[in-house]
Amino acid sequence: MDGIKIQLNDMLLCRERRFQIQQSYLQNYNCTLLSFCMNIPGPIKTNASIRKAFELGKHELLSWINLEHITIKDFSEFHEKTGDELILALDCPAKKIKEKAVLLEETFPLGRLYDIDIINRDGTKLSRNYQRRCIICNKPAFECARSRSHAIEDLQNKVDEILQNIF
Repeated sequence: MDGIKIQLNDMLLCRERRFQIQQSYLQNYNCTLLSFCMNIPGPIKTNASIRKAFELGKHELLSWINLEHITIKDFSEFHEKTGDELILALDCPAKKIKEKAVLLEETFPLGRLYDIDIINRDGTKLSRNYQRRCIICNKPAFECARSRSHAIEDLQNKVDEILQNIF
């Protein structure tokens, strides 16, 4: 997989920035938050193909938000070596947004690479009713991640395969 390799500290700083933005939006707007980024294993988090996949997912989300007449109160978007990221402050019930996010993650051709978190007005993250599946063996993804069942190279190859099937 081509791209810039990141370090653990890069991801920690990225997550801290995301958390600070989310806290600011919750405090300023008292609304539902949507945090959209890519679920890419390994030290390379973005490249041209991953960015294209992100843009397609962003387009799907924004088209649905527009179709549903949901107000976007504020947003932040980043394209850095730590990955592509969109944070939206939305005037809509969190449950409705979560249903759409899960549908997109499960049915859109690139959805397995999407990581869409929905945060309620009180700051709690909504969970799905079931566990996501591993992109390699279809077991619960958290089990494979915890036990490191698959080599990073194998996971990256699977991501490349998914991207190549679309582009």
